[in-house]
Amino acid sequence: MADDIHTQPPWLVEVAIEPKSGSDRERLGIALAKLAAEDPSFRVSTDHESGQTILKGMGELHLDAKIDILRRTYKIDANIGALQVAFRECITRRVDVKYTHKTVISPKGEFAHVEFVVEPNEPGKGFEFISKAAGDAVPAEYIPGVVSGLNSVMGSGVVAGFPVVDVKVQLVDGKHHDVDSSPVAFEIASRAAFREALLKGKSVLLEPIMKVEVVTPEEHADAVIGDLNLRRGQIRSRNANVIKSTVPLINMFGYVNSLRSISQGRATFTMQFDRYTPVPLPEDDPPFRPAIGMRA
Repeated sequence: MADDIHTQPPWLVEVAIEPKSGSDRERLGIALAKLAAEDPSFRVSTDHESGQTILKGMGELHLDAKIDILRRTYKIDANIGALQVAFRECITRRVDVKYTHKTVISPKGEFAHVEFVVEPNEPGKGFEFISKAAGDAVPAEYIPGVVSGLNSVMGSGVVAGFPVVDVKVQLVDGKHHDVDSSPVAFEIASRAAFREALLKGKSVLLEPIMKVEVVTPEEHADAVIGDLNLRRGQIRSRNANVIKSTVPLINMFGYVNSLRSISQGRATFTMQFDRYTPVPLPEDDPPFRPAIGMRA
């Protein structure tokens, strides 16, 4: 099983946004550029499959605040998707893979053969690539294609399409053709080989776990603890009216309103990132997906 990962991620939640008109779309691009420049923890990307704009931030309230600014300050009318946790994927065991990309296209075909050793990297170390192949096996001019193919998979893993973290890839051997090989051919071969390695290496989904500290009047403490337990929370300590726990972020959406109801508005809480840890998913559960699609 993958080790817990304690490195602070660049974002924890994401949501899709879809402007309702052409004028809204034009203003949205300008507004998002300004918001991202003002706040390094707020990011914007485009989903390659759907073409939707994805907002990324450090929490539910963080993104809610940005969306409120878009509506109130910039007068942008938009549909907002369901809030999605920024899961990660991680390989759990070392594997050896080989892949040959070969096509025949007259008068010139495509050929590339790669052999990798792929294994988990130390938690927090990220992606590491090492070329150990002899120069006559994979010439230097094709290595950028290998790296490009690997990087394309790092952004969208095999479990549910989330970014891959903490993996070491060694290119140990390969073959090329004097006429048919190219950086693009090696990119295609490397992409396919890496995806196969993640599947064979039992890649797992990782979820962010948050440190949650609740300050509540004593008479509401038991109700607060019961609610945290229902959210898969682990109570770490209880000292007078202060309850400390760790809770999966996916189960903390809407907690502001829940805590207000439980404590009659008298409790407060703080939350910060603790670590990533494997998701306890039954095999027949559908995987989580990145933030695409609109809320009703």
